Amino acid sequence: MEIWLTRHGQTRYNKEKRMQGLTDEPLNEVGRAQAAMQRSRIGDIRFDAVYASPLDRAVETGAIIGGCSREQIRVDERLIEVDFGCYELKKYTGLGLRMSAYWALPELFPAPATVETTEHMIRRSQAFLQELEQQPFERVLVAAHGGIMRALSGYLMDRRNGLMWRPKMHNCEIRVFESEGGVHRFVRSYPSVKEKEC
Repeated sequence: MEIWLTRHGQTRYNKEKRMQGLTDEPLNEVGRAQAAMQRSRIGDIRFDAVYASPLDRAVETGAIIGGCSREQIRVDERLIEVDFGCYELKKYTGLGLRMSAYWALPELFPAPATVETTEHMIRRSQAFLQELEQQPFERVLVAAHGGIMRALSGYLMDRRNGLMWRPKMHNCEIRVFESEGGVHRFVRSYPSVKEKEC
């Protein structure tokens, strides 16, 4: 099975460099253009299924890149973005030491109170992907978010700690993996479409 991971396109809060977790902010025009350009890049690729987080920005990105209607998206709560708790919508430069340290180096620093832990991110990502791997699909697209992508990618890279924290995924970047018999392999990536290219 090929598993294609993509992060949603740009939103207003991405542009403002805010921590955008569970806030259901839609794509902006740049985000829609990024998704359309990625769809054009991948050509006539077809997906047996398209999964997305329940948040609108992921659903719309999945529909555009997946070449399907929003109604065909398989929404899964386990793909939702990280819960940033009291840091939700704060600017990256105003997070304070504890959150900045955790988000830079979660291997060393614990999640602040109210923020979802990496352990929980890993558990829900693995549960989703292990269930997906039992399906009879040849190629699937998964549209989600920058935070949870670190755990989804970690599983598909067979990382011992369950995370691929760096490099972070940019808006509408695509990573393609192969999954066969519980063995995973990175295949290729489609870099993010920069705002100036839209």
